[in-house]
Amino acid sequence: MTALRGRTALVTGGASGIGAACARQLAARGAVVTVADLDEAGAKSVADEIGGKAWAVDLSDVGPLEQLRLETDILVNNAGVQYVSPITEFPPERFRFIQTLMVEAPFLLIRAALPYMYDNGFGRIVNISSVHGLRASEFKVAYVTAKHALEGLSKVTALEGGPHGVTSNCVNPGYVRTPLVTKQIADQARTHGISSDEVVEQVLLKESAIKRLLEPEEVASLVGWLVSDDAGMVTGASYTMDGGWSAR
Repeated sequence: MTALRGRTALVTGGASGIGAACARQLAARGAVVTVADLDEAGAKSVADEIGGKAWAVDLSDVGPLEQLRLETDILVNNAGVQYVSPITEFPPERFRFIQTLMVEAPFLLIRAALPYMYDNGFGRIVNISSVHGLRASEFKVAYVTAKHALEGLSKVTALEGGPHGVTSNCVNPGYVRTPLVTKQIADQARTHGISSDEVVEQVLLKESAIKRLLEPEEVASLVGWLVSDDAGMVTGASYTMDGGWSAR
């Protein structure tokens, strides 16, 4: 577990959930990890735990990111939010906010990181997408739109980065046991007029062949492999971890 010794990594949304699990995974493999999150205390807590660094940042404020230059070998774009509502009632400002946070910010971070990666002939970019980057669901127009856009961003990055030793891939989990999903269960229950247990059984896991939520550590394990030397020829790909949902 020392394959990333000497490497640096940046994980956005790293204070909890999938991001925190990725930060721990990369640190365990030897990388020095910067934990970026709006939650300053949470980012510092994870960073202190893994011997990394904390970066308190609001990634929805994209202006400062335009001049940013990142010196990192590994970039994990994970930060995101969810909002559940029919299109006819979806607040336009919320739609714009989600595109800014989940599409424009990853673009700007990739743009900031590529020159350093190109100079070193090595880079690993992992974009935490979703099964909703490949499939759609009702009431999630902003999230589904953003994740589909992230897929395109990742593929273009793969094509441009390949000649410079930089890979770019998406990880596409189904429903993961995170604070975002916990909140979503309550939102879905309210939208569908059913109980939280019924949301898990009838909505979240309806299309899944394996009837359980993913654990953040399972997603992080795949991220750990994608940034390794073993995955040097893996780029422009989207790896589903959805219990068979997208097999239908």
